Amino acid sequence: MNYRDLEAVRQIVNEATGLDISYAYEDLVFPEHGAFIIQFNEESTDKLHCYFHEDCIAKDAATIFANLKNETEKRKCELLREGAYNFEQVGDNIQIRFL
Repeated sequence: MNYRDLEAVRQIVNEATGLDISYAYEDLVFPEHGAFIIQFNEESTDKLHCYFHEDCIAKDAATIFANLKNETEKRKCELLREGAYNFEQVGDNIQIRFL
């Protein structure tokens, strides 16, 4: 398992969007409001993956992604846009479903 620099991701998200991180679990980082999530890459510490909530407006997602990508490039990292996600209630649990 690679080192995951949560502080660097927090700074990227904050500088690109003004949002803070509300939760981090394993390789996933959840910024406030849930419009997108960031996932660490297992093979490379300089790659991140970005997923947008299925309800995020396409124009807003494009703007947010461009801002995030700009901030990651300043840190010599790569941000890859991966697709969409949603939350699904399964019994008493909530699961992330990547679309």
